[in-house]
Amino acid sequence: MRHRSLLIITTAVAAGSLTLSACGSRGDDSGKSGGETTLTIGLDAPLSGDLSALGQGIRNSADLAVKTANKKKEVDGVTFKLQPLDDAAQPSSGQQNANKFVADDKVVGAVGPLNSNVGQSMQKVFDKAGMVEVSPANTAPELTQGTDWRTGTKKRPFKSYFRTSTTDAIQGPYAAQYMYNEKKLKKVYVIDDKKTYGKGLAATFKQEFEDLGGKVVGTDHVDPKEKDFTAVANKVAEAKPDFVYYGGEYPAGAPLADQAKKAGLKGPVVGGDALFSAEYVKLAKKNSEGDIASSVGAPLETLDSAKEFTKNYKAAGYKLPYEAYGGYAYDATWSIIQAVKAVADKNDGKLPEDMNETREQVVAAMQDVKFDGVSGTVGFDKFGDTTNKQLSLYEVKDGEHKPVKTGTFEEN
Repeated sequence: MRHRSLLIITTAVAAGSLTLSACGSRGDDSGKSGGETTLTIGLDAPLSGDLSALGQGIRNSADLAVKTANKKKEVDGVTFKLQPLDDAAQPSSGQQNANKFVADDKVVGAVGPLNSNVGQSMQKVFDKAGMVEVSPANTAPELTQGTDWRTGTKKRPFKSYFRTSTTDAIQGPYAAQYMYNEKKLKKVYVIDDKKTYGKGLAATFKQEFEDLGGKVVGTDHVDPKEKDFTAVANKVAEAKPDFVYYGGEYPAGAPLADQAKKAGLKGPVVGGDALFSAEYVKLAKKNSEGDIASSVGAPLETLDSAKEFTKNYKAAGYKLPYEAYGGYAYDATWSIIQAVKAVADKNDGKLPEDMNETREQVVAAMQDVKFDGVSGTVGFDKFGDTTNKQLSLYEVKDGEHKPVKTGTFEEN
């Protein structure tokens, strides 16, 4: 089936996620301290290592959401606390962190992770415990739609898993249409890092590009732990593509771009949201110019709903920027807070005394959560995917990612 993209002019939405009114007070239970019940929201992200810039932006944005909820008394009688844990972008660490969260009877839900392969390692742990998990950055379609999603057979694997970012099922094709139809580039060399995110993203791009009539002049894989990509760079130069599409993250994508251009690549390197970082430009330097990255949602600076977030983030004095997923991390955290609020409202202002019951009710309530968030209207479909299907493309110009296209991808 062919696809087409429609350019949607972003409309202003009210920043309701920052100003919703509080619900009724909660009744007495063993978690009360000084008249307040403290609930913990776990946060899992790479807070160290090569992807720490993205992870710290996620952590800071979730922290801001928790602080905002407490300041506004979003859920009367409840104080929220954020517990961040570092997964260093490793699935085994993510799974260990998930186990720590579910073992803590003060943790009501978790935000994260960044990486899709880490998300796969955590889903079953949370689902077995009946605890909600909301990722601001996972984009692999199989996390919500099952392993057979490509054939049209979609089955949700875990009812406790949600995400505020859209998926590679549309991110890859959106970039393919832009490169073929608007950039008029017809030959591509496709490379991936063999990880869940990169492999899936490259596959969806490749299929759409070929469906449009484009030619794939070569494919290859790289080990993201390496930094010397000379062999692959030379293959790219010999194939003479108009551009390279890379499915992977910026720690490997940037040196690959740099080395490919030094070897003779004349066109840009294009990739997904994991290339949309200032760190990509720092690593590839002048050879990042002209490179393109897709990302979920519209640029935050274009959204009225994000103005208060960006102002408050700056005022909070965080040392690192919120990066590509900051707005989505804020909204992921806020969605858990809103689910808690919905549970309290349903129970006459009280939360169940048993944390297992609270967790289960929060999972159920999450399905119906909807609000005007930092990234736009936040809500979830029957798979737990965001209902916001907007995407953007950014090109490196004068050392910065500048938005060049924002729209909505629609399947027909």
